[in-house]
Amino acid sequence: MIVVLAINLLIDTYIYVAARKRCRSKVPAKIQLVSSLCIYAGLIVTLGIPRRTGTDAELLTVMWLLFGYFTLFVPKLVFVIVDAIASIPMIFRHRRVRWISLSGGILAVITFLALWWGALVNRYCMQVNEITVEIPYLPEAFDGYRIVQFSDLHSGTYGDDTTYVSHIVDRINAVNADMIVFTGDIVNRRTSELPPFVSALSRLEAPDGVFSILGNHDYGDYADWNSVAEKQQSMRQMIDLQREMGWRLLLNEHEVIRHEGDSIILIGVENVGDPPFHCYGSLEDSYPSLSDSNTKILLTHNPAHWTDGIAGQDSVNIALTLSGHTHAMQIEILGWSPAKYRYPTWGGIYRDDKGEHPLYVNIGLGTVGIPMRLGATPEITVLTLRAKPDR
Repeated sequence: MIVVLAINLLIDTYIYVAARKRCRSKVPAKIQLVSSLCIYAGLIVTLGIPRRTGTDAELLTVMWLLFGYFTLFVPKLVFVIVDAIASIPMIFRHRRVRWISLSGGILAVITFLALWWGALVNRYCMQVNEITVEIPYLPEAFDGYRIVQFSDLHSGTYGDDTTYVSHIVDRINAVNADMIVFTGDIVNRRTSELPPFVSALSRLEAPDGVFSILGNHDYGDYADWNSVAEKQQSMRQMIDLQREMGWRLLLNEHEVIRHEGDSIILIGVENVGDPPFHCYGSLEDSYPSLSDSNTKILLTHNPAHWTDGIAGQDSVNIALTLSGHTHAMQIEILGWSPAKYRYPTWGGIYRDDKGEHPLYVNIGLGTVGIPMRLGATPEITVLTLRAKPDR
């Protein structure tokens, strides 16, 4: 945050000096000065609101205030970069290229509008992605088997408004898949966020059931608790509520899915990820015979688990891994996302160097940190399993 504030101070100084030099009236420069001071004051107040100990309403307030700041900071940055380019000829005693400066102003306005479009419109525009996954030695009865995956709901972001979640349930049920799986992060900080949505989520239906795992946000690690017992009670409530919803929560466990005389194994691990995320899961505890010939589908929240422990491992015979977690950092433009600099497997289908052990990363339905999705449209994935032809 210190780095961001330092950059913001340089940006505001640049704009203030430019307004003083280029405008005959002093009013634009004064507006820039006063508005900047007000924004800094608002930011200081925002950072003073408790995030780990505060209520859900306080957390939502912080999210929206920080987003408001973000929607002013980024357009200013865009303008200053473009305007600085327009001013390069002045080093050689030529005039500033005014049309480039004007373009910077237009781009800044477009950026501002795009950010708010991402918050008010795009983060509710669900996209259903149809994916076909070929699996060697897939049991014949499962050829054409369909699985719906959804992930990263972060229900606390919506307070007690169930409209969006109800719409999600309707879209998923309309697919009429054989199985539904949820790959973690159903809340932001505490299980207390979940009760308003239990009724809606209980309506999810599939012939072979609804299965789920926990994500890094589901353990209460992003909240301060009065005691260890209080945190443990929150975890017990998480387990109880998912059972009440009719979901089968897999806690380092596996389930045999039988279909027309054949079977596959569904494995669900607790959170396994890269630092600073805590590790609660154990693939070996979930299914001891990982090298056997059974067709196995793994639910693991963080795709780093696949990268570090499954891809390229001959001793781990996992036919398909399903993950979430990344959100594509809630920004995706023309196939590019900043998430690629943190996770090489940030969204979509991946295979290891041998072309085996496919991974699908769902970029989630909810938001965390800032209530916006610029691109990175909320995703529901329909995966159709197909037997891979023998070569």
